[in-house]
Amino acid sequence: MDNFVVITGCSGGGKSTLVRELLGRGYNIVEEPGRRIVAQQLSDGGKALPWIDLAAFAEAAIKLATEDRVRMGAELDWVFFDRGLVDAASAYTVATGDEGPLYRLIKEQRYHTRVFALEPWPEIYVQDAERRHGIEQAMEEYDRLASLYPRLGYEWIIVPKLPVEARVDFILQVLPT
Repeated sequence: MDNFVVITGCSGGGKSTLVRELLGRGYNIVEEPGRRIVAQQLSDGGKALPWIDLAAFAEAAIKLATEDRVRMGAELDWVFFDRGLVDAASAYTVATGDEGPLYRLIKEQRYHTRVFALEPWPEIYVQDAERRHGIEQAMEEYDRLASLYPRLGYEWIIVPKLPVEARVDFILQVLPT
């Protein structure tokens, strides 16, 4: 959908903070599927966690990201996604080696062609109960996504390392009006 915009990139790079700023400015947002899944699994004692069963986690993320798209489908204004199907399907491919879901979903459920990427930013990276991997794994994920999105026909736009308000201004200036 031309109004569905993905914010992706490195874990701990400030995506969720940026998306919350967009919400504060009145834009539609969708929170990261992975964080929602991890919180729910930790609460319920589930095993679909990236550090226990990455394939089950990625399957749940694909399902949730698909539901998010359906839920937001009637929106005509910009909808900003803190990650999305490409990220979830990429994790599934890493876990299983199976690229089928990745390419099927990506052909059927496109986002805006401009994807906004937040680079690794070690100075702000923190681990927490829902982000247990280190900066090295986050940087590997970033490199994988930075290669994948352009191969799928998306324009990979790096958001400058600036205060969050300026980052949002940058994104809004780059998007067509």
